[in-house]
Amino acid sequence: MDANSPQKRHSIDMAHTHDHDHAGHAHGHAHGPSDYRLAFAIGVAANLVYVGVQTGYGVQANSVALLSDAAHNLSDVLGLVLAWGAASLAKRLPSQRFTYGLRRSSILAALVNAVFLLLVTGGIAWEAIQRFLQPVPVAGATVIWVAALGIAVNGGSALLFMSGRKHDLNVRGAFTHMAADAVISLGVVLAGIGLVFTGWLWIDPAVSLIVSAAIVAGTWGLLRDAVRLALDAVPEGVNIDKVRACLCELPGVVEVHDLHVWGMSTTETALTAHLVMPGGHPGDAFMAAVSKRLQDEFHIGHATVQVETNPDHPCVLAPESVV
Repeated sequence: MDANSPQKRHSIDMAHTHDHDHAGHAHGHAHGPSDYRLAFAIGVAANLVYVGVQTGYGVQANSVALLSDAAHNLSDVLGLVLAWGAASLAKRLPSQRFTYGLRRSSILAALVNAVFLLLVTGGIAWEAIQRFLQPVPVAGATVIWVAALGIAVNGGSALLFMSGRKHDLNVRGAFTHMAADAVISLGVVLAGIGLVFTGWLWIDPAVSLIVSAAIVAGTWGLLRDAVRLALDAVPEGVNIDKVRACLCELPGVVEVHDLHVWGMSTTETALTAHLVMPGGHPGDAFMAAVSKRLQDEFHIGHATVQVETNPDHPCVLAPESVV
């Protein structure tokens, strides 16, 4: 379609915060994700100190559960740093090369976090299996108090990200890492108690395997959602059939095609669509109302809607098979 046609000149790109018109277009910018810099800083510092404590006493106590938990905590520190960096990059302004900014880095960070967590958990499980074959004495009392400290450190770190876990996949990745480590630490405490009261050496690796399985189950959802967003899938919580129905019921609209909804980042959703309106272009006020409705009902803050007024010249992008 000709870029100078009336249809193109009347496209609109608006969000829910502030608008300004020029050259036949209206533009807006949605608020970025909440700032979790302090939460990331506290989480990284606390976990680095705890990794040192775990490693020292893990070697002293000869506990694979404690050492594997230390390795897991180190991976979480790296994961937090990655998520922290992505959250900072997401705030970068658009440039000539990156016209959307670097918002999608938060999606990549969530994906890498999920994969990294699964890999480290696999390593923990493998080490536990080796301990089944070659059991060694473990200092149960040391294991208990060091792991109990881990519950406090990791549980407290997880609480720092709890408020944002439902709205930001990158923050959810950080929360999942911290919460998973708190669960691991609880498992290690239970292993230590079992060792103290029974002396059964197989308890240490057995608890490691049980906790590893629980982490894999909990991480799978994070990995699935991160992969979907990386492939421009419709974000969770957005029903595209309802979005289409909402646009179809607008006055004057006889057809909606070339509808796309995807995540610009772990917190921002974008939409593009073509509306066929034979009665003529409805005006900027109508288009602004459409953008506000998309924001209010579906949390789509970056909508680009193109109006086509002549049904006798069908759009080449109208067929469902054409992207």
